[in-house]
Amino acid sequence: MNTPGTLYIISAPSGAGKTSLVKALLKLDSAIRVSVSHTTRPARPGEVDGQDYNFVTHSQFDQMIDEGHFLEYAEVFENKYGTSQTWVKEQLEQGVDVILEIDWQGAQQVRRLMKNTLSIFILPPSKKVLEERLQGRGQDPAEVIALRMSKAVDEMSHYPEFDYVIINDNFDQALTELHSVFIARRLRQEVQQLRYEGLLTELLS
Repeated sequence: MNTPGTLYIISAPSGAGKTSLVKALLKLDSAIRVSVSHTTRPARPGEVDGQDYNFVTHSQFDQMIDEGHFLEYAEVFENKYGTSQTWVKEQLEQGVDVILEIDWQGAQQVRRLMKNTLSIFILPPSKKVLEERLQGRGQDPAEVIALRMSKAVDEMSHYPEFDYVIINDNFDQALTELHSVFIARRLRQEVQQLRYEGLLTELLS
């Protein structure tokens, strides 16, 4: 029988390396999927509907809110983003571990609805390194980077609300630590009891 998957929240300030770590994790472990958010913002060049985001209109999004479709949703710069409750539950029932890449506010919403959620916060090794990573992207002017740094400090102050904290100093080590959280969760006694019910019955007969 399928043992249910676990819902994971992974949060981090911009520049901490969350996206790169999650992409590498997915290559390591085929039993993990990332939730694809619904959004009202237009697709950017190269983005694929249903793969990067599920692109919907404002009226469609509002209707989904009214129907209780979302585990969590938020409005950012006049566009809305939300996580499909139905899709997440379907994946978990199939034994797949699901990652939500959301901020601490979204994490609070999800924890209220899904009690067995595990949460992981990724931190940079220092503010200096975080700023260097943001500058290294070469995408933003100095005032935008300063704003992101200010926001990052506020976001990082919420790390005590999370179950696990990973410092992304050495990428390979951080990836190993991230994967180990998923592996350890699958080895819990109650999970193994479901997964190996036949074997355990035979061993104890």
